Amino acid sequence: MAENVREIVLDTLLEMERGKMYSNQAIKAVLDKYDYLDGQEKRFIKRLAEGCVERRIELDYILDRYSSVPAAKMKPLIRCLMRMSVYQILYMDSVPDSAACNEAVKLAGRRRFTNLKGFVNGVLRKIISRKDSLPLPDPEKEPVQYLSVRYSMPEWIVEMWLAEYGGKQTGELLEQLLAVHPVTIRFAPGVTGEQRQDYIRQWQQSKVRVTPSEYLDYACYLEGILGVAGLAGYEEGAFAVQDVSSMLCVEAAGLREGDRVMDVCAAPGGKALLAAQKAAHVLARDLSEYKLLKIRENARRMGLEEKLELELWDACRTDETKVGSAEVVFMDVPCSGLGVLGKKRDIKYHVTPESLEELIRLQRRIIQGSWQYVKPGGVLMYSTCTVNRRENEENCDWICENFPFVLEESRQLFPRKAHMDGFFYARLRRTE
Repeated sequence: MAENVREIVLDTLLEMERGKMYSNQAIKAVLDKYDYLDGQEKRFIKRLAEGCVERRIELDYILDRYSSVPAAKMKPLIRCLMRMSVYQILYMDSVPDSAACNEAVKLAGRRRFTNLKGFVNGVLRKIISRKDSLPLPDPEKEPVQYLSVRYSMPEWIVEMWLAEYGGKQTGELLEQLLAVHPVTIRFAPGVTGEQRQDYIRQWQQSKVRVTPSEYLDYACYLEGILGVAGLAGYEEGAFAVQDVSSMLCVEAAGLREGDRVMDVCAAPGGKALLAAQKAAHVLARDLSEYKLLKIRENARRMGLEEKLELELWDACRTDETKVGSAEVVFMDVPCSGLGVLGKKRDIKYHVTPESLEELIRLQRRIIQGSWQYVKPGGVLMYSTCTVNRRENEENCDWICENFPFVLEESRQLFPRKAHMDGFFYARLRRTE
């Protein structure tokens, strides 16, 4: 592997370290910038950059055991360089340990840290010599710290999940969040079974691995791709990217052909687009003009412009002209995002107990501002992409206690076998 590819990863990690953008945005930007690289090099960049973010707590724990300088006190460039080198040693079998070490030493010199080449070499050599017996916290004496380091999850989140779901389910959840997540797509309703098979054959010829969804017959999982825009059928609107959990939420709404639908927090648009293919008319709103533009592009690609109306609107504000106007209202509120850590790997480092409290207050402002759009007898679909009772079940209880709704169904989805996000949805019926 060319040295400059590692340097690209190093610079990407430094950008994230400076807090300029989230990992999924930074990695997409760098892959777009270096689109001329071959597929193997781009996959190397993606895996190494994502892995360093995903395993950061574990990597720092190991570095702290073998370095005279704790990871937190290293120079930012050296810290990123050491993380990416340890990740290669532990998790990338295709990279010889000697190559990971030697290239790190060279990169330190190239980036004007010649005086630290010996330090870099010494620490990495120690880790290589002990890689089969690296220390972890004692799972019996320090169960929270053990799970935190083993799965690179902040301790406060581990404690929260242990209290809510117990040890067995928490362990399974942490393990699944680290599994490789495929890209999930759904075929448009107008695509026949024969056409689906034809597209799948074309994708497989491009070395894309395709697995049918076990939950919905129109969905499947794609592996071995860096993007979907070049796949056969994309430009024709034959399919859309959407997680199965989000599709199940739309299915649970029980949409009928003549229904009028509102989606008050529509971005990224998956539920609004699927609803538009099932109902008469969908009004999709969001606070971000840029995100609405992306939804519009997908609506145009899928031939849904006439059925999908887009508006810029703050869901916390009640629009009196829309009160009682919808048979179904989707309310996918901003949340902690702990269910999508397999795709947005650094969310766990940005969420804090304090920010969680602010999110719950925001969720309730949105509920208060938007519940009236549901006509009497209609359905409110409340959802989040997180795994947290306070944002999910407790907010549903709050809705039923304060507004004229009864809970008909709720479901907390876990990312089993990495085939879906952690996701929550509830169907609430407005009383007459």
